[in-house]
Amino acid sequence: MKKQLPKRHELDVKYTWDMANLFKSEACYLEAFDVVEKDINLFCQAYENKLTTKESINDALSVYQDIQARMSRIGAYGSLQSSTDSISEDNQMRQGKAMLRFQSISKKMAFFQNELKQASDELLLEAARANQDNSYYLKEILEDKKHTLIPEVEKTLVALSPVLNASYSNYNRFKLADMKFDDFVVDDKTYPNSFTLFENEYEYEENTKVRRKAYETFYQKLSEYQHGFASNYQAHVQKEKIMSELRGFDNVFDYLLDSQKVTKDFMDRQIDQIMNRLAPAMRRYATLLKEVHGLDKMTYADLKIAVDPTFEPKVTIEESKASLIEGLSILGSEYNQIVNRAFDERWIDFPQNQGKSTGGFCSSPYGASSYILINWNGQMDEVMVLAHELGHAGHFQYANKYQKILNTRPSMYFIEAPSTTNELLMANHLIKKAKTNREKTWIKSVMISRTYYHNCVTHLLEAAFQREVYQRVDNKQPLSANILNNLKLGVLRKFWGDAVEIPDWAGLTWMRQPHYFMGLYPYTYSAGLTLGTKVSKMIENKTIEPRDWIEVLKAGGTKTPLELAQMVGVDLSTDQTLIEVIDEVSKIIDDIIADKKQA
Repeated sequence: MKKQLPKRHELDVKYTWDMANLFKSEACYLEAFDVVEKDINLFCQAYENKLTTKESINDALSVYQDIQARMSRIGAYGSLQSSTDSISEDNQMRQGKAMLRFQSISKKMAFFQNELKQASDELLLEAARANQDNSYYLKEILEDKKHTLIPEVEKTLVALSPVLNASYSNYNRFKLADMKFDDFVVDDKTYPNSFTLFENEYEYEENTKVRRKAYETFYQKLSEYQHGFASNYQAHVQKEKIMSELRGFDNVFDYLLDSQKVTKDFMDRQIDQIMNRLAPAMRRYATLLKEVHGLDKMTYADLKIAVDPTFEPKVTIEESKASLIEGLSILGSEYNQIVNRAFDERWIDFPQNQGKSTGGFCSSPYGASSYILINWNGQMDEVMVLAHELGHAGHFQYANKYQKILNTRPSMYFIEAPSTTNELLMANHLIKKAKTNREKTWIKSVMISRTYYHNCVTHLLEAAFQREVYQRVDNKQPLSANILNNLKLGVLRKFWGDAVEIPDWAGLTWMRQPHYFMGLYPYTYSAGLTLGTKVSKMIENKTIEPRDWIEVLKAGGTKTPLELAQMVGVDLSTDQTLIEVIDEVSKIIDDIIADKKQA
């Protein structure tokens, strides 16, 4: 029987992340905040209305980057603790006070980018030529000038940013702090439910009655909040549409994709190719699950169950460390040091607890250790999750070391490539080590049910839903809970066809994901995995040296996503690589089906 999740203070500290890697104490954090505010005042005195020469611009950028680096660590200290316990009053107050101080800082610092954007193109180019470290950022400023508003309006938007961006924090507060799920009963046994329990355990529960009941009660609770969630989401997309018009973009897609350095056809390609070419293979996979489990029918509540439910190896945290060090050794000793440090220096927050964010993520404040949040359940496939998040950590440990802070982040289109490369390298390693065909088939099934399902189905279907939403937004059509539910339902039913019964309540799935408040993010998971699949194969086949890939990671955000891929000889300008990956996934599925029939 599932137990109620523990409270944060009840956990074994050694399996939680160490906030002292950022600041030794709360007092040190507050002192750092005070110091950076004083330095920001000095920065404003020194440079406001004085960015008139290439020397003054580059001098200011050096100070500005130091301030931004410190701010990234200060901001992370509060937000990370809130992500592990959003219920804590201390965490809420710390984060609330920080947001008010950040708001004041943003208003003071708004002059900097505004003045750069008012400078002549010739002056900005002179400054860029004079300092290579600043050149990429200054060229970005040149591009941004095309959509820049007058300084007074830009300052007003900065001042309003806490309100304009409130929908994301509202969503998380509704989801993690306010929403309480009812217990449910199956065969006279009572089971607790929560976002974390549902997404980490019940979705994969072998007992069909328990799993389907968990879905039913979980979605019943979502339905009680749907109108408030829809109103919050409507406010968010309306803001994005207004911003796109203010900045002179033709549509909201161009506005949201501008920073990704790709055009809408790149997003459309990912959605359309996967919806059309991968869907048939995933339907065959769903049919296999139905047969393996002897289900009366295949429903939406059955899509994440295991192909081999009686073969689910358990693994301890210590064993996962040894496995990851061995599996990722292909990337070299320097990379393995990062993996070692992640465990030894407590970069990873393992346990599930009340108020903790669901899923997993990696945050890498500039000049500090990375922070990886997962919800550990002790199953072998969690090693794949860790490999994924360590991919993000390794990426930004390199980028932060070799680039200035303004040059570290690549396009969102690329961001999931390092993580999924790791995931697949780890899967291939486990397949090579497997002692039986059954174990090999199980690892392949994990690649499908977690790696590819997560990135090329779950998030891709989010992207297809988003596209429908923004098309309505561009056409100035209103949204409601009913409309959102039907849009999501239509996407799900189109992908799964007759192979899976999709009940009406599945339309509420849009309520589960915070990605909708992060721009056009969901489609980039499959884009990153497309490159990750190609790169992992090239490393395995020795078509490229691991150090070639490390050089890509070091480049950070100094190149476009297409240029980063070209560094290892991959051309993302056509659909060829994506089609190859879809064919590869289809082949893995067919291999699993063949293996299960022979078993």
